[in-house]
Amino acid sequence: MSLKNLSRLALLIIAAGLGLWAFRQYGPGANVAGPAKAAPVIPITATAAAKLDVPVTLDGLGTVAATNTVTIRTQVDGQLHQVLFREGQEVKTGDVLVQIDPRAYQAQLDQAIAKKAQDEAQLANARRDLARYTELVKNEYATRQQVDTTQALVAQLSAAVQADQAAIESVRVLLGYTTIRSPIDGRTGFRQIDQGNIVHVNDAVPMVVISQMRPIMVVFTLPQDALPDVIRAMATGSLDVTAFSRDGKQVLDRGHLELVDNQIDQTTGTVRLKASMPNETGLLWPGQFVNAHLVLGTRRQAVTVPASAILRGQQGAYVYVARADSTAEARPVSVGQSDETRAVIESGLTEGENVVTTGQMRLQNGAKVEVRTP
Repeated sequence: MSLKNLSRLALLIIAAGLGLWAFRQYGPGANVAGPAKAAPVIPITATAAAKLDVPVTLDGLGTVAATNTVTIRTQVDGQLHQVLFREGQEVKTGDVLVQIDPRAYQAQLDQAIAKKAQDEAQLANARRDLARYTELVKNEYATRQQVDTTQALVAQLSAAVQADQAAIESVRVLLGYTTIRSPIDGRTGFRQIDQGNIVHVNDAVPMVVISQMRPIMVVFTLPQDALPDVIRAMATGSLDVTAFSRDGKQVLDRGHLELVDNQIDQTTGTVRLKASMPNETGLLWPGQFVNAHLVLGTRRQAVTVPASAILRGQQGAYVYVARADSTAEARPVSVGQSDETRAVIESGLTEGENVVTTGQMRLQNGAKVEVRTP
């Protein structure tokens, strides 16, 4: 085949290929682009922004401390005769806890009483002698020296009687120490010594520790920047404090603020506060960690939304607003005080606007939405 014929065949093949392509693209069976698919409608739940009276609170991490803690030790040496309390027992002021063998101190007391009686008898005799010598010296039947000597003996014996009385009181105190009573209302801890042991004044280990738990104290810290607000609120009256569990889900007790420490911790920039709790339910325990909520006052008619509606982006906080035309609008907002359930909106929303609470992750500005009942 000649070169001319090969060129004609190549042109025919190219023309046939172009014709086939044009037929498939524009012929009767060509694919025609259909209408654009409609954007999907995203199901959401929404809640209207509402005006509420919101308590103004400050939150701080705190620990529970006993109102009073007493370490029970012996003040006399002796054998532990009786232990009259149970571990973990609630005791009252004056309840007998421990009895130490009192016999040695009772004997000392009896001896001191006898010594006083002996000196009182000698004092009485000396006073009678002084009275006789005083009468006899008037008629010169006795010398002035006898009167002076007897008068000195009366003074000496009077001092001895006073010393005897002091000795009696001292031994009575020691005898009283053999009966150990609770100085406060509280709860006993572990017993550190058993009945029958010999106890000494200088023992390092106490017998038991008693903690007063009703009322009980909660000590918590706040940033120093919050101190002016606390001081101003305290000037208006007593401030309420609520103790929550560490996870913030359980209210343990409610009380009031007792004290703001007189100095700020410069290493942490915080100030310590102390609140008193009645602890009638016994849910607070010394050494326990709690979350303390201090109520400074109440903000009237603040615009609030559920906390779940608040989203965070590069530009700050925002919410999705479900508009009347069933579209979503991303709305920047300024968030004030918030907790686990509600957030105060300082600006960006008005009362009654519907904010999306679930389904936000699928939304974008202008997306079609279908509001469903929660």
